[in-house]
Amino acid sequence: MSRVARLGAFIVVTLAILVAGIFIIGGKQYLFRSTYQLKAQFDNVVGLDAGADVRVGGVHSGTVSSIVLPHKPGEKITVVMNLGKSTHEIIKQDSVATIETEGLLGNQYLAISFGSAGKSEVRDGDTIASEAPLEMSDLLQKTSVILDSSQQAIQNATKATANLSSISAKIDQGQGTVGALVNNKQLYENLEQTTATMNNTMVQAQAGVTDFQENMEALKHNFFVRGYFKNRGYEDSAELAKDEIEHLPQGAPVKEFTFSAKQLFDKQDSAKLKNQKSLNAGGEFLANNEFGFAVVVASAGMEGDTHKDLVLTEARAMVVREYLVENFGFDDSQLKTLGMGKQTNASPDAGWGTVQIFIYPAGTEIPPNKQPQAAGSLSKTASAQPVQASTIATPNPQQ
Repeated sequence: MSRVARLGAFIVVTLAILVAGIFIIGGKQYLFRSTYQLKAQFDNVVGLDAGADVRVGGVHSGTVSSIVLPHKPGEKITVVMNLGKSTHEIIKQDSVATIETEGLLGNQYLAISFGSAGKSEVRDGDTIASEAPLEMSDLLQKTSVILDSSQQAIQNATKATANLSSISAKIDQGQGTVGALVNNKQLYENLEQTTATMNNTMVQAQAGVTDFQENMEALKHNFFVRGYFKNRGYEDSAELAKDEIEHLPQGAPVKEFTFSAKQLFDKQDSAKLKNQKSLNAGGEFLANNEFGFAVVVASAGMEGDTHKDLVLTEARAMVVREYLVENFGFDDSQLKTLGMGKQTNASPDAGWGTVQIFIYPAGTEIPPNKQPQAAGSLSKTASAQPVQASTIATPNPQQ
């Protein structure tokens, strides 16, 4: 082959390589493909340059054509990118652009997330949302803070270990109470004997309390003193507030029975029933009618000690409830009590006080049970909803 032919062949091959390189680079830069343009704005592009990759779902899909600085402080940097038409169906109005780094110290590229299916497609020249990139300086600063905290924690752990070692050494040498206890067998035996003695004392005290309770129970039935409990109408004062509520409910009752305390009890200061059959009208109504719940409300007159009157009315409400529950068939959980004590609005002729039975319809909310109070304290609920003692009347047993 002649020299001219070889030169011509060399030029042709060189031009072919040049054209292939141009097409490869152009394809990389989307110079020979149908594209559209999008924009995104950032406060800082952290080293992103024109010509950087644009990736959609991790796939190279375009390039950064230019980066435009703002015209005045306070505005954002605008990144202009060219994207292939094939991305037009997956990039939507809610897609977000972020600046990412290849590896820890690699080049920056622009990543765009997929949009939602229900959102509209972007148009050529639109500006999409963006997220601030993670700057390496901020990451290093946070790492430095974490390392400082870890170093301080290690120092504290070292000091704690040293303190534990010092305490351990003192215990081994018999210093302090714990050291003496560990190293002195006699002291340990004395402490063990003291603990056993205290436990034995506690057992004896508990047995004494149990014996006292049994003796008191037996005393209630003793021939000489049982008359006291019989006359007052009840035995255990702890049972007075067992079924007692704090106050009357809201709303009017569907039925009401009112009795004079003088008609029902044998003495002014007693809760012993003497004419319990007068309560039969209320009991028959409870047994034969549907209702939500009922309350036995007892109140005292104006004479006498206030605290004693409160206990007396609680006792009277309890014994009336017991009579109704024992003699008439109905759900006893539906019958509550309420001792009102002395009523300041009672009429002068109230005398010994009154006992009332209020019956409420189904659906009425039952007030909470009354909380036990310390001895000598007065009930605050006694005046919360006073019963109109002026309406005392003895109902007809045939009612």
